[in-house]
Amino acid sequence: MSDDDLLPDDGPARAHLASRASTADAAPAQRDLVAGLEKGLQVIEAFDQDRPRLTIAEVAQRTGLTRAAARRYLITLAHLGFVSQDRRLFALTPKVLRLAQSYMHSARLPRIVQPELHKLAYAMKEASSAGTLDGNDVICIAATSAGRVISSTLQPGTRVPAHCTSNGRVLLAALPQADVDAWIARQTLRPFTPRTVVLAERLRIEIAHVRAQGYACVDQELELGLRTIAVPLRNYRGETVAALNISVHAQRMTMDQLVETCLPPLRQSQAMLRQLL
Repeated sequence: MSDDDLLPDDGPARAHLASRASTADAAPAQRDLVAGLEKGLQVIEAFDQDRPRLTIAEVAQRTGLTRAAARRYLITLAHLGFVSQDRRLFALTPKVLRLAQSYMHSARLPRIVQPELHKLAYAMKEASSAGTLDGNDVICIAATSAGRVISSTLQPGTRVPAHCTSNGRVLLAALPQADVDAWIARQTLRPFTPRTVVLAERLRIEIAHVRAQGYACVDQELELGLRTIAVPLRNYRGETVAALNISVHAQRMTMDQLVETCLPPLRQSQAMLRQLL
């Protein structure tokens, strides 16, 4: 029985249901948000691979908090066991992994993708990963190395820049062009290798090319020696929910060989997963 079957014919209840449906995806009212939780998570996110240990002043600078507020949040997180302190320096503790573990154990997407990822990687004898767009980066939600050590970034939970990775360009290509333009305008396109695309107009052209051909190839833009190819993972509605790639060492495959060898099995995995997503 649907909600419509339970509503009277005179209209007010139907109007209320329609109003709820139309606002379900709207941004919440400010009064409904817990500012303390938001700021506490910002403090956790201030730590990364480049800055694993931070002072109170550095946390304040990276989060936009005052020094006094940053100090209180760090003391609270330390009390809860999520942060450790060594004199003036703070660092995250392994307890933070509980947050990621909760996602990995409860989220549907990694559970669906991981088995297909294993089949793909071990059939190709190459590393493979899946990721989603998170701000400026792609966050890896599932990965397998298939016994090959390719890159330290190919493991769940790692973040890589979207602008110079195949998964990132596939995910950007799925956005409306206006959103792509706005995303590029916000970026500082850092050169990770001499091959990294750092010109905004060139990146815009690369993303348009990915959108037209349906896959992305990146040649050693994130790491020298690392070549990747990626396709979008779409659900049954045609919405891109993630990206799936294969990574190889440049000494083993040219870019032409990468496309010829790896794109067909990627397409097969893409089609298989679309039935499940």
